[in-house]
Amino acid sequence: MPRLREVPRGEVSDPRVLALYDQLFGTRDPVTQPGTATGTRGDWWTVFANSPDVLLHAARGFGLYRDPARKLDPVLRELAQTRAGWTRGSQFVFSQHCKSLRGLGVAEAKIAALPAWSVSEVFDPAERAVLAYADALVLDGGRVADGVFAALKGFLDDEQILELTYISCLYEMHAVMSRALRLEFDDRPEAVTEVAAPEAFTARDFMDTGR
Repeated sequence: MPRLREVPRGEVSDPRVLALYDQLFGTRDPVTQPGTATGTRGDWWTVFANSPDVLLHAARGFGLYRDPARKLDPVLRELAQTRAGWTRGSQFVFSQHCKSLRGLGVAEAKIAALPAWSVSEVFDPAERAVLAYADALVLDGGRVADGVFAALKGFLDDEQILELTYISCLYEMHAVMSRALRLEFDDRPEAVTEVAAPEAFTARDFMDTGR
């Protein structure tokens, strides 16, 4: 379950939020009858509805990156968003944007290769530059090597690079928030926990050889 309360349909007073509920869930209460067309529970929306302004701001961000006015190739955009989900460890962001790539007609071989893109031969030079840049944004906190940026500028102009930077960072934020609040497919137990020792084991310094 999410770590924050979900807002049921009956408590939504903002007509703009209600319109989003209608669009995603029809007339259902998404708290008691969860589920979206993509197979998610839909609790990203019901949790964000705790602050209508935050939900609406986020929804405008989705509209911004899908706007036909964007100069960035949508395939390059989605490659970066999907990679951001993978590198930040968000199953929700990664899974949803794999679907978006598929919707854009991207080959299954490329989608499958995204986790190990750097050793794959299925990506063209422009795609490799975008993926290297996405890794620098997410994994290196924006510390982008000059060579990576030069490669990127060989394929994209300044406006396209700004769009790519903004959208990639936006989706890193969504990945972080989804994990922190345990939303959708990121509602998972912590993977790194102590593995119990055998019953006969007694606690000691592992450097102690027993002598």
